[in-house]
Order: sequence, then structure tokens, then C-alpha cells
Amino acid sequence: MPTVHVVAEAVAFGYPGRPVLDRVTLRAAAGSRVAIVGENGSGKSTLLRLLAGELVPSAGQVRRHGVVDLVGQDMPVVPGRTVGDEVADALAEVTTLAAEIAAATESFDHASGSLAELATLLERSERLAAWDAERRVLEQLDRLGACTDLGRELAHMSVGERHRVRLGCRLASRADVLLLDEPTNHLDDAALEHLTREVLAWQGVVVLVTHDRRLLDDVATGILDLDPSMEGRPVFYGQPGYLSFRFAKNQALHRWRQRHRAEQKKRLELLQRLDTSYEGLSDEWRPPKGSQKHRRGTRARIHVKAADRLVEKLEAEAVEVPVPPVELAFPALPALDPTWHAAAGAELVSLRSPRVAGRLDLPGTRVALPASGRLLVTGANGTGKSTLLRALAGTLPLDRGARDVHEGVRIGVVGQEGLGVQTGVDLDDILDDAAHGATGFDVAGRVALRLLAAGALDPELVVPVAFLGLLSEADLDRPLRELSLGQRRRFDLACALVAAPHVLLLDEPTNHLSIDLVDELTQALRTTPAAVVVATHDRRMREDLADWPTLAL
Repeated sequence: MPTVHVVAEAVAFGYPGRPVLDRVTLRAAAGSRVAIVGENGSGKSTLLRLLAGELVPSAGQVRRHGVVDLVGQDMPVVPGRTVGDEVADALAEVTTLAAEIAAATESFDHASGSLAELATLLERSERLAAWDAERRVLEQLDRLGACTDLGRELAHMSVGERHRVRLGCRLASRADVLLLDEPTNHLDDAALEHLTREVLAWQGVVVLVTHDRRLLDDVATGILDLDPSMEGRPVFYGQPGYLSFRFAKNQALHRWRQRHRAEQKKRLELLQRLDTSYEGLSDEWRPPKGSQKHRRGTRARIHVKAADRLVEKLEAEAVEVPVPPVELAFPALPALDPTWHAAAGAELVSLRSPRVAGRLDLPGTRVALPASGRLLVTGANGTGKSTLLRALAGTLPLDRGARDVHEGVRIGVVGQEGLGVQTGVDLDDILDDAAHGATGFDVAGRVALRLLAAGALDPELVVPVAFLGLLSEADLDRPLRELSLGQRRRFDLACALVAAPHVLLLDEPTNHLSIDLVDELTQALRTTPAAVVVATHDRRMREDLADWPTLAL
């Protein structure tokens, strides 16, 4: 039996006033590749931090064996920290091991010394391939398309660039337990294929949180679902593959709902019987003379007590269905403003020969988006996908070329970094408030009011964020900075929809989202009357949108 490297037993954890995890159990041995899924805010990232030892559970326990590495979604920017510092951290264990081997060899007594300690050190060195570690780190960075300039400061890099540096360094360190939080974010096809190969070949344990349905199919040996279940605790699905998981989960949810409906029907029948018994008892206290009122009253009370006991028994055995995961209620976005006197094929926005120095250059290319048009933008990292979307939005000036936009067109943008709403109205101060304690309701309300005051939005078209099914009212009432990355990503999408845009520009829209929402969002984008541009590395989403016109950069 392989050595168990990480175990979580009935773990619970919560933040002040907000429980997150309850009775979570996970066991993973060498060779296991466990995927953790669930709605945004269900505690996936928190569970990884508990497994890594960064957090302490309020109940239950976590046991680890060996070196643990966590690659989180967030990578705080430390002023002055460089790529070289990340590489040095990745090589720290190898560096320490080399020093221990050198010291043990130098002090070894050939006459009386034991070889056991030295053999153990050499075994560790073999496992880590210590002699090849430095080259391995640089190779990992190169395979992921990460920066290999050791002197470059992380603060001067994008979120995606920092993520690839961190991921490459940790893949090279060969930890016993590798914990990955949304590792496919910011990776292009070549990097995704490399990551898949590395995870499949990992000799220790891999536990990963991911929305990438293809990665689940390719690597997961089991899936732990943190969403609510009929039993009230997370469910582990041991059969590999996303489709197997989806089928099993849908079947379980169907049985759950069937049983709940049956219990509710039975409970209603008993309550009706109880009401009838009470009515009979009430009438019996006023019987006509000579009607054996005590005997008949006693019988009525017996019926009432029997009905009471049945109701109590049913309530004790009843299935209380928790509030189901929030479902997406995508709004009916307009294709055209009814006041426009334009044909249905009118172009809403277009670019001609766009060029942004060092980032995008498409001479002789015209990108045009008609009403209800579709465009899928693909390409490796660094080819200019995000730049193209920003140029279409009008938030990035062109060094060459021209942008045309139909008067009155509203454009909603979801970028890779932070809130993105393009309307021709300055929202910088509102976005600053979002980073300093404002709630989702506060920010969304101020965005809508600013648009209305500028005449950029018809009052009848305002989309209430609470009705979208992207976030619960409780989450919208919390400071945005307290939300998880996935929840903030949901809020970015909600704010892009507030103005009922005619055009949606989505840059890596599946990043940080739950797999259930990714499925729902893909279907919504296929059917909305609004024009849509999607730039994505998500392989399954590209397959789902394969019939769209495609621009490969």
C-alpha cells in the first residue's frame, strides 16, 4: 500500500460570522490526483490552505507526510522581489540538501561511521534530481512561456506572467504534495499540454482546484465536490472523468429532489389529517345531550395524538434541502437600440489595421462586429488577444489604424484583471472604492447611477445584480475585498451586464469560475441577442464555440 501523503479528517473551518467548510474528509496517497470542485465561495481555496498548513481547522485534523507546495490563485506583489528570488525559493530544499550532503561527507568516519544517514540524504538527492535542479527550473519556465530573466521584478509583470513564474518554479521543486489552485488560468495550449504531462507524471500527491473540464478528464483520479448534498456533507466521486462526475451528480440531485417532493407530499397529507382531527375534537367538546361525549372526546384526542406523533416522526426523518447553488439568470440583452434606424446587419464596432506598439499588429486586417455577431479569438500568450479586446472596447489607443463604433452602442467588458465596464463614463473612483471596503450592492448601484446621470443608460434597461444569480444577496452585501477570486469574477460579469450592453467583450471568461457556471455561461453566450467576443484558452469552451467565426492571432 502506498504511503498516504495527505489526510483531512472531518475538517471544519470558518471566518468570523461565516462558516465555510464542515465535515470535509479527503485522503490522497502517492499517485493520487484529486480534483476539488464546487461553486465559487464553497471553500475550495480554503481547503487547499488547510491542507498546506497555512490555516488551522476549527474541527477535525489534517496530516501531511513530506514536503508540501501550494500554488495559489493570488500572488501578492512584494516590492523588489524578482524572478530570481522565486527560483531561489524553488531551489531552497536542493540547496539545503547539498549542504547537508557536503557536511555529512566531510565529517564521515570511515572506520566507525554509519552509512544510513548518508544513504538517506543521497536517496533524497536522487528523488529531487538535485544535480539537475537549476536547469529544470529554467526549462519549466520556458515550457510555460514564463519569464526567464532572473533580474526582472515581479511587480512589473502582469498577473498571468507572475502566475506562470510561480507555477514553473513549483513544478520544478518536485514536492511530495503539490497543491494547485486554478493552475490553468493564464496558460495557452502549449503550456496546458505541458502542465498535463507534468501532473500525470507526478510521483507524489496532486490536489488541484480547477474549472478546466478538459484537465479533469485528462488527469483526475477522483473528484471531491464541495457543493451541498442530500447527506449534508461533501461527496467524493471516485470514477475518473468530468462526464462521469456530471452524470453521477445529476443522478444524485434527481434522487434528492424526488425524495424531497415525496416527503413534502406526505407531510402535507398528515398536516391535513391533523387539521381534520383537531376540528373533530373542537366539535366534540360541545356534543348534544346523551351523545357519550367523554368516550367520543377521548377517541378524538387519541386520533390527534396519533397524527401529532406521525408528523413529529416525519419531521425528524424529512430531508431538508439546502439552498441550491445559485443558477445563472442571464438577462435578455438587446441586439440593437429600437431608436436606431439601421439594418439588422449594422456594424456595432469595428477595427481597421489595428496596431499597438509591441503588443498587436494586424496590417490589412478588419475586425467588424455586427448586431448579434460572434467572434472567438484564439492564440498563444503574448499574441495580443487582450490588447485586441481593449482596442475594440476603446480603452486602449491605437498607434495605427482606426476604430469605428455606432453611436449609442453600450459595451460591457470582462477583463482578466479587475472590474471591467466600458461605457465612455469615468468609473475610476468607484473602482477604487471597490478595493477599499465597498460592498457589491454599493459598487453596482453607483455604476448604474453614474451611467444614468450621463445619459448612457435607459432607466428601463438597468439589470439588477441581485437577479442575475451570479451572487447571493448576502455576498453582495459583503465588502468586495472579502469575496473569493471566483466570487469577484462573478461580480465583474454582473457589473458588465448592469448596463444591458449591446456588445460583450470577454477576456478569459472562465478563469476562477466554477465548472457549473462555466457550462451555464457558455450556453447563455450562444443564445444571447447581444454581440459577443470571447478570447479564451479554455479548450472545452473553444470546442463548444467552434461554430463561431474565429480570429487566430
